[in-house]
Amino acid sequence: MSLYDDAVLVLKSYEDQTDLRQAYLDHLAAHPDGMWKSCHSGHVTASALVIDPEKGRVLLTLHKKLRMWLQMGGHCEPEDTSLEAAALREATEESGITGLTLLPGGPVRLDRHPIPPPCHCHYDVQYAVLAPPGAVQEISDESLDLRWFAYDEVAAVADESVLRLLEATRARL
Repeated sequence: MSLYDDAVLVLKSYEDQTDLRQAYLDHLAAHPDGMWKSCHSGHVTASALVIDPEKGRVLLTLHKKLRMWLQMGGHCEPEDTSLEAAALREATEESGITGLTLLPGGPVRLDRHPIPPPCHCHYDVQYAVLAPPGAVQEISDESLDLRWFAYDEVAAVADESVLRLLEATRARL
C-alpha cells in the first residue's frame, strides 16, 4: 500500500473534525502528489507530541526556522510506509529518544495551517507518542532547543495548536 493510500484510509477512519477531515480528503483527491513537499498548493505532514504521562510533561522543540515551541514533526519521506511511521520517525529523529511508542487509536487531531511560500499549507496529521521511562532527549539539527514542559507550563510557551493537541492527547490517555 502506498503512503497516499494509507493517508486516505487513515483520514476516512478518523471520526473527529468532520469538515477539516473532508478538506484533507478533498485536497488529496485533487492532488495525487499531495503527500509530498513538492506539492506547492499544500501537502500532508505528520507530527507527534512526545508525552511522559507518569511525570505529567511533554517534550517540545524550539523550531529553528519558525522559532516557536512545537511538537515534533514534518514532511513525509519516500521511505515512510504509513502516516504513523512518518510521525514516529519524525518524533524519534527530532527528540533523539529511542523506544517511543505511538499512543493507540490513530491520529489525535488534524491541524491545517498556512506556511511561507513556495508552499501554501500543511495538512498536519497529529499523533502522540509515549516516552519510555528514563527517556533522555538529544537535540537535532532542526531545533534551537529541546525541553520538557509540565502540562500547565505549555500555555505560556506554545501556540493554540499545541495546546489543542495536548488537550486531545490527555483526553485520549
